[in-house]
Amino acid sequence: MTLFGLAGKTAVVTGGTRGIGLMMARGLLEAGARVYISSRKADACTAAVQELTRYGTVEAIPADLSTEAECLRLANEVSEREQTLNILVNNAGATWGAPLEDFPAAAWDKVVDLNLKAPFFLTRAFLPLLEAGGTHDDPARVINVGSIDGLHVPSLPTYSYSASKAGLHHLTRVLARELGPRQITVNAVAPGPFESKMMAATLEAFGAEIASGAPLRRIGRPDDMAGVVVYLSSRAGAYVTGAVIPVDGGLATTV
Repeated sequence: MTLFGLAGKTAVVTGGTRGIGLMMARGLLEAGARVYISSRKADACTAAVQELTRYGTVEAIPADLSTEAECLRLANEVSEREQTLNILVNNAGATWGAPLEDFPAAAWDKVVDLNLKAPFFLTRAFLPLLEAGGTHDDPARVINVGSIDGLHVPSLPTYSYSASKAGLHHLTRVLARELGPRQITVNAVAPGPFESKMMAATLEAFGAEIASGAPLRRIGRPDDMAGVVVYLSSRAGAYVTGAVIPVDGGLATTV
């Protein structure tokens, strides 16, 4: 096995039909993994499979992961097809922006359910497959997709989003300590600005300003996200756990 190769490994990427999830799924496929993607919308799943199939073996399982029941169903459907799972990428997420005075309870429920609770429920549901896929020298991997908004104070009024991502970063550390002895690493990636549906309006309004404020003077590209997920999933990242890795051109840590 090469340092960054994933041949023979199986991965699940939630929210894998667009944006960062699609970038990660493509990177895993190009490195040789067999990938299952999931999204709430069946038509989005079909379109993503058509786009990704040129890179490797990919299958889609639609699921609304805002509920524990759907997290369990996704894990059960994968377990009917696979005896082991090597990589779980918890990427599905949502955001909500509103002024402090008007910020609704629904914005907390929707965002926290998907961004914080779902990664916990999914990791727990997939534990039997992950334990079967991990070894002492090559653990199974859980990769949570956080955000730089969970590392610094965002400029926009996205209270539940930034709080949920900060919570996910710490949940990553908690699970890393618990699951390490079970041959499973748990890490988080904290993306900065990337071209995605979630970021589209922000980048349209402030993209040039955001890029100029980053030390690397640009917005993230698909290969940047593909690279970090392949690193964490491959032998190159086998001794990394409990880490939160900003992939943001230096915005969160230097600006």
